[in-house]
Amino acid sequence: MPARTGAQFLQGLRERPRELWIDGARVADPVEHPAFRNVVRSVAALYDMQHDPRIRGEMTYVSPSTGDPVGLSFLMPRTHDDLVRVRGMMKRWADYSGGFMGRTPDYLNRALVGYASASAYCGENDPRFGDHIRRYYEYVREHDLCLTHTLIHPQANRSVGPSQQADPFLAARIAEETPRGVVLRGARMLATLPTADEIMVFPSTLLKAGPDDAPYAYAVALPTETPGLRFLCRESFDYGKSPFDHPLAARFEEMDAVVIFDDVLVPWERVFLLWDVDKCNRAFAATGAVAQMAHQVVTKNVAKTEFVLGVASLIVDAIAIEPFQHVHEKMAEIIVDLEAMRAFLRTSEVEAQVNRWGIMQPAWPPLDAARNMYTRMYPRLVEILQQLGASGFMAIPAERDLGGPQADTIRRYYQAARADAVSRIKLFRLAWDIALSAFGSRQALYERYFFGDPVRMAGAMFNAYDRRPYMERVREFLERADRAAPAPAPTE
Repeated sequence: MPARTGAQFLQGLRERPRELWIDGARVADPVEHPAFRNVVRSVAALYDMQHDPRIRGEMTYVSPSTGDPVGLSFLMPRTHDDLVRVRGMMKRWADYSGGFMGRTPDYLNRALVGYASASAYCGENDPRFGDHIRRYYEYVREHDLCLTHTLIHPQANRSVGPSQQADPFLAARIAEETPRGVVLRGARMLATLPTADEIMVFPSTLLKAGPDDAPYAYAVALPTETPGLRFLCRESFDYGKSPFDHPLAARFEEMDAVVIFDDVLVPWERVFLLWDVDKCNRAFAATGAVAQMAHQVVTKNVAKTEFVLGVASLIVDAIAIEPFQHVHEKMAEIIVDLEAMRAFLRTSEVEAQVNRWGIMQPAWPPLDAARNMYTRMYPRLVEILQQLGASGFMAIPAERDLGGPQADTIRRYYQAARADAVSRIKLFRLAWDIALSAFGSRQALYERYFFGDPVRMAGAMFNAYDRRPYMERVREFLERADRAAPAPAPTE
């Protein structure tokens, strides 16, 4: 199958029912269920972009296996230009939602590119595993599947690891090996977009060496309709309102779910790493997957920051607050953030190098800096919107009000300096959906913890960043200063 259409994606959801639970009931059809129908249509719109004749050449490339067009996010980059091409495609998808869909299919497609290109890493302990990840990548590419993933263990007792929990099967672990595959039992967090076709169960990167944590060390993939696999969803932040009232939540509420493995059989051909704690802890960095994923994430962050800048600028213009210096300062802060994200992204491409697996890998230090910064940057962007809109966010009627008995009154009293009442209300409802709604609050939390605990991320950067050249430079400077210093004057 070449690159899918949106209709094919939706049809796949209908034909392959998975066990989704929300509000105490199982979802019969996510294409029609109120909590999912809007976001799956937004994902379908992304797939349709691959067939738009105006941009099709920017969205696909020729499959090396079939000669059919396949999604460009599956491209294994060999050159700097390849990275730029992939980024252009990812930016198209990110712009569709203003960056407010964090788990569009390209995110995990890039992860799969990293893992498959480093298939030899997966095959070091068992050659079969290298073949498995390479074939899985080709299968997902040729069927243009949408993936979700799960990475972390449930939050129970965070002071100890998974093997020291009160229930050793609280965190999903290997229950047994069979001739057909491995059996998983337990739970994992946190699968965003559980309406995906398949789930990659990524290796945890925080396991402790030793036999106790070995049962929690694995990397596998499964169809989301696999028997025994359940997705327990949180409350939906799509409340069934119109896109006028909830411009973002009514279209891009991706949903998050805890994944339950009730003795789920993973066939051997879907096992990529097993029992090896050290290899699982190092997998993302060693394969280059984390750099490819971060390249997508920072592209999304550029789109999101651009969108926030546009919303903030429209508010400034609508209510004529551009004369005020504090507004200049806030708007300049958003601009600086945007240009910083763009610079990080472009630097990662310019300084990219071919890794040990023969793949052009974006430079990690600028991407690492970008992902660390955005955990603090995005909540501040939200705060700026709150400060610019201020009490205006408390005075935004709903769409039904504009068709009700008070419509004329609203049109008179809700106007702005440079916008009529309807335009002002639409703008402020959009800004409110970013800055104050349940959807917007989830986005702020999501960005704060996108790659995990920011403190741990900072610790990882501190430990991994090579600071020695700068230390040596300062030592040389001090030695040079000593040599250049005049001899002390003689004393009597």
